Amino acid sequence: MTKEQIFANANIVLEDEVIRGALHVADGVITAIEPGTSVPDGAEDFGSDLLCPGLVELHTDNLERHIQPRPGVDWPHAAALVAHDAELASVGITTVFDAMRVGSIPSSKSRYSKYARDLARELLAMRAAGALKISHYLHLRAEVCSETLEEEMAEFGPEDRVGIVSLMDHTPGQRQFRDLSKLKAYVMGKNNLNEEEFADHVANLQGLRERNGDRHEAVAVAEATRYGAVLASHDDTTADHVATSSDLGIHLAEFPTTVEAAQACRDQGIAVMMGAPNLIRGGSHSGNVAAGELAEMNLLDIVSSDYVPAALLSAGLLLGDMWGDTARGIATITKTPARAAGLEDRGALAAGQRADLIRVARIADAPVVRGTWVQGNRVA
Repeated sequence: MTKEQIFANANIVLEDEVIRGALHVADGVITAIEPGTSVPDGAEDFGSDLLCPGLVELHTDNLERHIQPRPGVDWPHAAALVAHDAELASVGITTVFDAMRVGSIPSSKSRYSKYARDLARELLAMRAAGALKISHYLHLRAEVCSETLEEEMAEFGPEDRVGIVSLMDHTPGQRQFRDLSKLKAYVMGKNNLNEEEFADHVANLQGLRERNGDRHEAVAVAEATRYGAVLASHDDTTADHVATSSDLGIHLAEFPTTVEAAQACRDQGIAVMMGAPNLIRGGSHSGNVAAGELAEMNLLDIVSSDYVPAALLSAGLLLGDMWGDTARGIATITKTPARAAGLEDRGALAAGQRADLIRVARIADAPVVRGTWVQGNRVA
């Protein structure tokens, strides 16, 4: 039996404009969009609130925060997954690529162990059981400066909904960790290391990169192809980094750290993604290029919530205000990330697209999500 819905009297955010009108849905798919302010019998009256596509999140550490709410605390994973999923739905995110690290270092004092395969198995089981509200894919963060990347990536396959593989290189002295003083403050505080132990930590990582880095990078690229996943770069800093990314077939750059790298991405046709917290705070907490600066230079394509899920919608609206184009701002958190991840069925309000929708009011300059629908079913 066909399920028909009408969302009326809304300010509908289309791909290139905002119009007042009604959106029609049948069996979870958008069927028509009509201009006007009338509210037919049985329709949901939006009272001029924004009607936007559901948000598409490509890189979030939020799941890890729920699983380990405090250092050393391992929260029950099923409960953590449900809470993470519900939080994302509540802030308008309807598709998420959950970031999980692959590539571990089990042999040093600052060691960290593998976890991605078991966590992914639990997530996929919860999804299959109908316990999750929104659409989940995997984003494997392939740490090339590690000991176990090959064996960890071999545990995944095309059936695992791996949508993105990002090449992560956290070797001290380059990319995100060019400034060793910032790395020192972070690592010594987090892992309770003294000066000598920190020096050993740096030497160990640099040695791992020298021994394993090139091989691990090649493995990650090959595995992404085997999964059918999009390949992304991470923390590109120089034009040479971007040239390497282009040679590898990368079309998505996560968090380039300099204007030079962002401009090189644009020249190579690589989409630039920056963090919403960076944009909202007015700068990077680690001293890298400000997302707002890239936006002003028209070098910003996609926004990720990174570590604050509610920041995603705020950032899209902020960009809309900055550019004087709400539709363009919303596209950075809907259509553009969906297409960058290879998803053609969502991210835009148009006939034939999934009815992943959100209702948004702006109150005191803060976005308030008044409803979230996934394939026409209300989930928040």
